[in-house]
This record gives sequence, C-alpha cells and structure tokens, in this order.
Amino acid sequence: MRKQIATLTVLAALLAITLFGGPLALAVSRYYVTEERAELERAADDAALVLAADLLGGRIPQTMPKVSEPGSYAVYDPAGRRLAGAGPAAVPAATRVHPGEVLGDDTSDDYGVLVPISDDGRVVAVLRAATPRVEVVLQTALTWAAMVALAAMAIVATWLVARRRAGRLAEPLEALSQTARRLGDGDFTVRARRSGIAEIDSVGASLDATAERLNGLLARERAFTADASHQLRTPLTGLRLQLEAALDNPAADPRQALVAGIATADRLERTIADLLALARDAPLAARHAALGDVLDDIRGEWSGQLDRAGRALEVTVEPGLAECLVAGPVVRQILAVLLDNAARHGAGTVRVTARDAGDTLAVDVSDEGPGIEADEDVFARRAAAHGIGLALARRLAEAEAGRLRLTRHAPPRFTLLLPLEAQ
Repeated sequence: MRKQIATLTVLAALLAITLFGGPLALAVSRYYVTEERAELERAADDAALVLAADLLGGRIPQTMPKVSEPGSYAVYDPAGRRLAGAGPAAVPAATRVHPGEVLGDDTSDDYGVLVPISDDGRVVAVLRAATPRVEVVLQTALTWAAMVALAAMAIVATWLVARRRAGRLAEPLEALSQTARRLGDGDFTVRARRSGIAEIDSVGASLDATAERLNGLLARERAFTADASHQLRTPLTGLRLQLEAALDNPAADPRQALVAGIATADRLERTIADLLALARDAPLAARHAALGDVLDDIRGEWSGQLDRAGRALEVTVEPGLAECLVAGPVVRQILAVLLDNAARHGAGTVRVTARDAGDTLAVDVSDEGPGIEADEDVFARRAAAHGIGLALARRLAEAEAGRLRLTRHAPPRFTLLLPLEAQ
C-alpha cells in the first residue's frame, strides 16, 4: 500500500507538471523568438539612423555602425542587391519593403528583419539585421533544462512527501488490520489505536464496538452456560437419587421408581425449554401463563423432594390472583432457585405466598431456617459454582421489569415483585 500511494502521488505530480510545463515550454520558446525580433528591430532602427546620412548623400558606407545588439548588418538597394555589410548577396524580400514598415526575413540559419531607409516617401536602401538561430535555440534550451531540473526536483520532493504520507496513512491501517486479526483470533479486549485521521478512526471505533458486542455476547453465552448447568443440576440430582433409591431396594415395585423418574425427566425437559425460551428471548405472548398454573407446577415439582427431607411445602394464593398472567418460564426458574436455596440451606416448612401489592404481584418464599447475616450479599457471584442461582434469579426478575429482594434476614424471606399482566 505504501508503494501504491507513493507511485500514484508521483504520477499525479508528473501529469500536473507535464500539463503545465508543456505549454509553458512552448510559450518560453515563442517569447525568446519574439524578444529577439524586437531587439533586432530596435538595433536595426538605430543602425538605419546612423547610415541614413551617407545613403541619402549617395555614399556607400564602408563599415556598419556599432549597436547594442550583436549580429550581422548589411545594406541593400531597393532591388535587393547587397551594397555593403555582411549578409546574403541578394535579399528578394527587400523589393516588398515600404517606407515606415519593418519586414521579417528569417532563414534556416538566422532570424532577420528588413528596415527601410527612405527619403521623401521613397525607399532608397534597405538595412538587414540578423542574429544566428543557434543563440535563441541555446537560450531556449538552457531555460528548458532549468525547467526540467525544477520539475525533477519537484518530483523528487513529491516522492519524499508521498513516501512519508504513505507511511502516515498505511501505519494506522496496518495497525487496524492487526487489531482485526487479533479480534478474529478471539481477543475481544483488543482496541484500535486512534490515528487522528477521521475516516480511519471511524473504522477503528466500529471495530471497537464490534469487539465490545462480541465480548458481551461471549460473556452472556458463558453466563447462560453456567446458569443452565446450575438450573439443571437440581433435577438431575433428584433423578439420580430416585434411581439409586430404587436400586437400593430391589424388593420395591420398580414401576413407582419409573413413574417418578419420568416425572423428574418431564420437569428436566420443561426446565430446558424454559432456559431456551429465555435465552432466545421468545415473544411475551408465548411465555404468558396463569400464576395458579405456575404455582401448581412448583408444588408438584418440590413437594416430594421436601417430603423426603421431612419438610413441608405450603403454597398460598390470594383470591383473584390465580388467573393473573405472568412470564411462566421466568417465574418458574426464579422460584426453583429460591426453593432450592431453602431446601439446601433452610429448615422447617417452606412457604410460597402470592399476594397483591397494589399494582405489583408479590411472591414471598420463606422458611424457618436460622437466617442470613445482615451484611452478606446473597446475590453476588462468589465463584463458578456458588452464588450463581440467586444472581441468575435477580437478573431474570430485572429482565421482566421486576425485582427480587431479601425482605427478611431471620428467618429468611425472599420477595419477588413483578408487574401484573393483563388477562
């Protein structure tokens, strides 16, 4: 790229110099010819004035006068025959010279002018002044050589500037290419360096935004993987315990264990469906469910597990709230986290209470355990396997414009607040 920029710049400069210098060179050549003719005319006029006295008196001058313009001077009669001086033996153009008129008489070797010497309106002689063409050609060639030298210097200067500017332009693009390569290799923390060139910086800003979006997407994917693993661990553990219990008691009816295992598998499948719906951000209409149906599912999933631990589950719904529409997958996953937390760390009866809190639906989950320390942040992710559930539950609630709070420390009570959906 550097070479291409420098080459194109030099070609543009060469084209500009050619378009400007060509006509200028022709103009210089014509200028020198015109200037030489004007000098000859002035010198010829001066010489004619000096020779006029002798010629009008009938005397042929033996020598030509000295004038400022060097060259050859000769006197001719009206018929064009040379009378004195250095020049061609005959000048046919002399017969066409009229009083007061200067006539050009160029040859292949020199530039010449014819100046009449007249008396009372009659041409008595003609003075021819000439200068060699080689002098004008040499002067023109020297000027053209100077122009070519200046053009060469301009092209060299252009090449140096173009090379420097090419480096200035190519360096940020090369850095941008390196940044894009690192981004393609999975380094989403890379950021494009600003160059001060608006167009390149705009591309860099777009690349930075892409890196941020990819980094955020990857973080969400990783978080979803961790959250999904956490949510699936509980039903899988329950299924494993049921199967192990059936193996430990060979005399028991296997049908009961199979039915319980199928029910657990159904709950596992529903958990997977909920997580996929949340990950894909399914339309709200497809996620609506009646609150009573959601709580019935929760009761069916958790009653047996708590019974086996010697604990009870009480689900209470205030009148009129059972038909309220809620985001089914969201509420199921949040309550699953809260109930799993109560089963693992709590004690006594677990109570789920749905109540009307004005324009908000409140669902309380409490137990009779020792409680949580006041300064403990239960919603913080502390490690890959700890704190994921409650952190996920809070994030799910906030995604539905709701809130999840620890409203009582001892005995513990969590409250889920959600906006009421129209029926």
